[in-house]
Amino acid sequence: MEIIERPIYLQRIISRLNRGMILILTGQRRVGKSYVLLQLQRWLHNDRPTANMLYINKELQEFRALSTAAELYDYVAERLPVGGDNYLLIDEVQDVADYQNALRSLLAEERCQIVATGSNAYVFSSEISTRLAGRYIEIPVYSLSYQEFLQFHHIDDSDHALLQYLRVGGLPGLRHFDIDDESQVRDYLQGVYTTVMMRDVVSREQVRNVTFVENLSHFIADNIGKPISVLNIANTMKAQGGKETATLTSTYLKYLCNALIINQVNRYDVRGKRLFEQNFKYYFADHGLRNYLCGFNLRASIEKVIENVIYNHLRRRGFTVAVGILRAGEIDFVATRGSDTIYVQAAYLLANESTIQREFGNLTKIGDSFPKYVVSMDSLPGSPADFPGIRAVALRHFLQLDL
Repeated sequence: MEIIERPIYLQRIISRLNRGMILILTGQRRVGKSYVLLQLQRWLHNDRPTANMLYINKELQEFRALSTAAELYDYVAERLPVGGDNYLLIDEVQDVADYQNALRSLLAEERCQIVATGSNAYVFSSEISTRLAGRYIEIPVYSLSYQEFLQFHHIDDSDHALLQYLRVGGLPGLRHFDIDDESQVRDYLQGVYTTVMMRDVVSREQVRNVTFVENLSHFIADNIGKPISVLNIANTMKAQGGKETATLTSTYLKYLCNALIINQVNRYDVRGKRLFEQNFKYYFADHGLRNYLCGFNLRASIEKVIENVIYNHLRRRGFTVAVGILRAGEIDFVATRGSDTIYVQAAYLLANESTIQREFGNLTKIGDSFPKYVVSMDSLPGSPADFPGIRAVALRHFLQLDL
């Protein structure tokens, strides 16, 4: 089996090994968590050949019998003696009922370093957060970055390659298909989307109104990057003949976020330094799935897709991202990481003076000296004379910056 390395995740795991914490890799299904775990397995085999390593993949038939916490604990305890240099790697841990009880016991006994994957935010529900409080570190795994996309598909960086990335997205499994063949891409993304919806939304959350949750995901796909209130969604659905309440809408939005198919983004008062608690924005964890829901009409929605791609790129680089609100205007992204902050405006093309004045002008209203970027498809290198200190960067280059 060929494993294409994703070193950013391997290094994050290695730097946190043997510090008394459970490591849980999270992310939407099919973003490559299992392969990151296999990459760790290979690293342990080469770097720590005397270690005892136990790998459990809950998607394999041989591990189907491990369905409860007690069964998981007994299986591990029998194979990893206390006191050894032990590692437990478990894929799709959420498929074991009350798995947190087994992990907590194994950790308390100092029996092994645990690295697990989970496909949805269920693994961080309030109950589990209570039982594992202070005992785990979440390591998010995202769909492919643009640079990873080039590597996975064995193509060179170019404007055409960027358009391919914007169109099909970054799910690693697409490397087995012809990404220039829309029917192949659509079939693959349809399978992923159906699996996520049926297993992580409909089945896990016991959704009764499947049609509504499907319509809701389509609505979010068509409105990424727009401030959305639950009441407005409910009213829009009612205008189309639905009868769902704002409460049900809010619940189903939570289910989609829990499945990690979409991300809710807070709006942030740049001057007042506070978060708003309403009218959130939403972005897809993989913009390819978003495009699948919207019929791959990139021409009609390229600005939305660009925003989605930039949001995921910032998250992938370890930033916490919010939408910046000014008294008169908006900053697309306020990204913070520790003591660092950057501001990013996203545009399709800087084709006329009014667009330049709008995108650069909003950034001039911010009084601090943190880096500020205007990112667009076209190239307007450097800082325009009227807007010193604000850097214009083509999207292709921004996605390869070491932020």
